[in-house]
Amino acid sequence: MEVVTTHINADFDAMASMIAAKKLYPEAILVFPGSQERTLREFFIKSAVYIYDFKRLRDVDLKQVHRLILVDTRQLSRIGKFEEIIHRPEVEIHVYDHHPDTSEDVKGHVSVVKPVGATVTILTQLIRERGIELTPEEATILCLGIYEDTGSFTFNSTTPEDFEAAAYLRRQGADLNVVSDMVTQELTAEQIGILNELILSARTYDIQGIEVCIATVSVDKYVGDFALLVHKLKDIHNLDVVFALGRMEDRIYLVARSRIPEVDVGLIASHFGGGGHTTAASATIRDLTLFQAEDRLLEVLKSSITPFPMAENLMSSPVVYVEADASIKEAEQIMVRYNINSMPVMENGVIVGLITRQILEKAIFHKLVEHTVREFMSSDFVTVGLHATLLEIQTYLVEHQQRILPVIDDGKVVGVITRRDLLNFLVTDHSNKPQTLADALNPAQWPKKKSIHSVVMEQLPGEVIAILKDLGKLADRLHYKAYAVGGFVRDLLLRRPNLDIDIVVEGDGIEFAKEFAASHGIRARCHKKFNTAVLIFSDKLKVDVASARFEYYQYPAALPIVEFSSLKMDLYRRDFTINTLALTLNPDDFGQLIDFFGGQRDLKDKIIRVLHNLSFVEDPTRIMRAIRFEQRFNFKIGKQTATLMKNAVRMGLIQKLGGRRFFHEIDLILMEENPVPAVRRMDEYGVLGLLASGMRFDTRMEELFNRIRNMISWYRLSFLDEPLEGSWVYFLGLLSGLHRNDLEKVWNRLEMTENQRERMLWTYGQVESLLRGFFQLPEHRPSDIYRTLQPFKPEELLFMMARTEREEVRKAISHYFHRYRRVRTELKGKDLKAMGVPPGPIYRIILDELIDAHLNGEVKSLQDEWGYLKVHHPEIFENAEKNMSSGMSFSEGV
Repeated sequence: MEVVTTHINADFDAMASMIAAKKLYPEAILVFPGSQERTLREFFIKSAVYIYDFKRLRDVDLKQVHRLILVDTRQLSRIGKFEEIIHRPEVEIHVYDHHPDTSEDVKGHVSVVKPVGATVTILTQLIRERGIELTPEEATILCLGIYEDTGSFTFNSTTPEDFEAAAYLRRQGADLNVVSDMVTQELTAEQIGILNELILSARTYDIQGIEVCIATVSVDKYVGDFALLVHKLKDIHNLDVVFALGRMEDRIYLVARSRIPEVDVGLIASHFGGGGHTTAASATIRDLTLFQAEDRLLEVLKSSITPFPMAENLMSSPVVYVEADASIKEAEQIMVRYNINSMPVMENGVIVGLITRQILEKAIFHKLVEHTVREFMSSDFVTVGLHATLLEIQTYLVEHQQRILPVIDDGKVVGVITRRDLLNFLVTDHSNKPQTLADALNPAQWPKKKSIHSVVMEQLPGEVIAILKDLGKLADRLHYKAYAVGGFVRDLLLRRPNLDIDIVVEGDGIEFAKEFAASHGIRARCHKKFNTAVLIFSDKLKVDVASARFEYYQYPAALPIVEFSSLKMDLYRRDFTINTLALTLNPDDFGQLIDFFGGQRDLKDKIIRVLHNLSFVEDPTRIMRAIRFEQRFNFKIGKQTATLMKNAVRMGLIQKLGGRRFFHEIDLILMEENPVPAVRRMDEYGVLGLLASGMRFDTRMEELFNRIRNMISWYRLSFLDEPLEGSWVYFLGLLSGLHRNDLEKVWNRLEMTENQRERMLWTYGQVESLLRGFFQLPEHRPSDIYRTLQPFKPEELLFMMARTEREEVRKAISHYFHRYRRVRTELKGKDLKAMGVPPGPIYRIILDELIDAHLNGEVKSLQDEWGYLKVHHPEIFENAEKNMSSGMSFSEGV
């Protein structure tokens, strides 16, 4: 009997390698030595892979095996019961593997071991060389193995051979839709919980000048795909080196990832009986507690990691750099080639910016590979000279958070200093706790925290404070963490009134909201799709509740995809640093401010700054928001953020926005107390020109906007009772100079409703007609003004007041607002009915005549109204006289 097998906890590469080996050994049977990962089990359920007739281990007579084909492993401890037959002389061993050598490797009679990204790559090469046919289904399964083990070709262990094998399989009909569905798996609730624990427990240690993150988690049962969660942790924190220890049931699983050559995680995992590559490795640890395993790991790390090489003056040289006009693709290739995470951007021999691996990876994700580095580089950076002091270097690396600090001599970049360079010099010995200096220098150790309890008590009403405290108490009872976040916290620090309260819960937001509503006798409106809810206390006070979540964008200007996560991930999805602040509500920490991203500093410096260089690519509406916040708070848009905004406008990303989203952001700007500076900034950044070709915020339009602002202020100061939509008045002014064809384009671009279009066109026509016709007459009776202006809404009348330069027109409209529009008659329809007037249009005619008579001063009282009717409608009195049952006349009766 020939048997093809692999390692326990088999993944896609293992399963695909087994099927590929079956093509090379057609008489062999396929047998898993133990369990499979969850994603692989799901694949078995969803696909037709059962046709390959995998046998159960218990159905195999090991005594009958004469050839054992091992794929994707050669470690004795990882093949389960097949370990029993390895050393039998009659059993022939064939090995196909891509893992580095270890001390417990099985020696094969045939051994094909290559340092490629996936074992299935090796087997695909052999299949191709031997001319063996593959069905599209088989090609798809093999492709799955390559994609999984190379991280969709993003892991450092990926080789050109992996790309070539995938290209061959694609030509054989591999279905990438199936590959995408299986490789990109949604996390289960259990996995989200474990990822959250990993994030909360993550600590960064400085070991021989290398930053190493260690995270731990403990659960009572086995949860699959632990390596996937560690990979997500690495991406969230942009970690170079991460070790995760997960206690599940009676053993501890170690998963390690490294992006730098100084840390060989395969070697370190071997100390625990595991193995892997220099960049990715794992091990299963028995007979140690979680704390013992962590202590042992720290000991191994201290003895295994070699110091980062240093020049005499801390800088690394020669400098690896990229030209400003190089493409994103070229820059990424340079970083991969030299295995660096950040580098200077040069132009004509002069440094003009910095670019990081994270920005390049996001740009590539958004398919912007052909754009230039100049468009996304950080142009806001600092440099030092050759004789800069250690204190200067430390200050710049910490406060400016640059991954590298360029060293300049005679105008030329002669070297760079990294945080790692600095730490290696400063720290020579470490205990098993992160050192204070390492904590301060390492952003992964943030957030910065401080108590603002006194500010909370000073700025908020007692009712709101009580609600926040009750929310925190409930979070404690449910074993959640609850935070007030975003603009509410920002405005609290700015001492600006804001009761638009957003609560983020590290837990089930809907369960939390329902529990709170039930215990406080209020309503909770829930949205299960996003796990959000609104607690309704009154018409004036509502509190939004959401589970911690993060968003990612499938393409530029797309609506975000939402997944649940931790507080830090939830805050990272927000637009600007000043909106990433959180306030702890749990009783033990109530009033503690949490700042992961330097929001306090930017509030103090009055700077609007995005969190990453692709922020406007992912959501171009942030361009308008940056302008709005800048003007509202009298802040300045940061230099780098301003450059990114201009690039995003020039790249046409706003044009990709849905019309309603674009309209909504414009409306929010026009709702500001004084939108004039913000609209001027929209023009400066080129946004107005995208709304309508040739639109500019010139002197004429600015004067119109200022008059509109004055009219709105007058209306509100007059305490006029009808609600006013001030933004619509400004919007009428914004589009008032456009021709009909341009108006149509704007309407279509902003997806305006038919009613909005018709009303706007009617307003423009009527306003021009009245200003050129009716208001040119020398005199107007009050009733004429009333009848002329009655069809207009207040917004349209204020636009007319701003549009005209004639004071008498404004005075007439003012009289309409204050004197004419509320005039009513003493006689009502019921009185006419009592007088025997048959119901019908005559009622409206009579009452309108009486209103006009009031407006023109012809009648003032009820008696005057009777007199008016007696003169102008005597027939009413005649009918009334006939209908009187008593002897008195109708006039006497009245």
